[in-house]
Amino acid sequence: MLVYDSRTGKTAQEQEIRVPLEHEVVWVRLKQSEPEKVTQVLEEMYGCHPLLVEDAIKLNQRPKLDRYKQNMFLTLFAVERSSLKLQETGIVVGKNYVVTISQSHIPFLDELETELMHKEGMMDHSSEVLYRIVDRCVDEYSEAVNHYEDQVEQLERQVYRNPFVQVTHEIFRHKRRLHRLRKVFVDEKTIIGALTHQELPYISQDKDVYFFDVYDHISRVVDSIDLFRESLSGLLELQMAMKSDRMNEIMKTLTVISCFFLPLTFIVGLYGMNFRIIPELDWSYGYLYVWVLMVAVSVGLYWFFKRRKWM
Repeated sequence: MLVYDSRTGKTAQEQEIRVPLEHEVVWVRLKQSEPEKVTQVLEEMYGCHPLLVEDAIKLNQRPKLDRYKQNMFLTLFAVERSSLKLQETGIVVGKNYVVTISQSHIPFLDELETELMHKEGMMDHSSEVLYRIVDRCVDEYSEAVNHYEDQVEQLERQVYRNPFVQVTHEIFRHKRRLHRLRKVFVDEKTIIGALTHQELPYISQDKDVYFFDVYDHISRVVDSIDLFRESLSGLLELQMAMKSDRMNEIMKTLTVISCFFLPLTFIVGLYGMNFRIIPELDWSYGYLYVWVLMVAVSVGLYWFFKRRKWM
């Protein structure tokens, strides 16, 4: 755990978990800990409520904020950068301590722990540690949004190059993932809003402006996700419209070709009937006459289609 001494302004790392002294602020990280270990730290050392301990052990719920007499419990979700998988983290905040509980490895917490170790004055209050965690978590959301922006642009280029490219499955997969992320981000937006508008004894009032800044960031993330969801829906509709236009052009071409051959087929069929007496049957120029007649009909149809702008 990290221990900040307000008298010296130094931050040190200790292996053994203990209760902080009056002049200390600590950050305890429980990574992939057994339920017995979580119960020992939260209930026996820090006197947390049994319901809080139960929630910290299960970690299988939506983002929420629960207030208790001496502390509060909130759950946030980190986003893995490569697979965009959600990783739940429980956070217990008291007067001079912060305890984080996670069942998976969260890289940005390691980065934050290293930063707090080497920079003085970043752990002067438990709300400062909470702000750093929440801020880093929301920054990870921004990285995820940037990833989706690149994905949407790539899909748009594919559709414009070839309207018949198979992207429907990929679009629906992205929409489902964005819908899942949006549900989590909207709940966390509500939690951060509560941190800025509620007077909590373990949240320093001078940190409200920082939580307002984080609230603004996550609001922009939610707006970007809504924009990308609309873009994906519009891209799907655009592809269907381009396919329909392309199909209409193909049907138009085939129809014009059929219209050219329809009268020609009629003429050939007329003179191909097996009757003994047929007008023009004995003409010396009957074959040439039929060719002239078919060419004249074709030219007439071409002129008619051009005048009506069907070609």
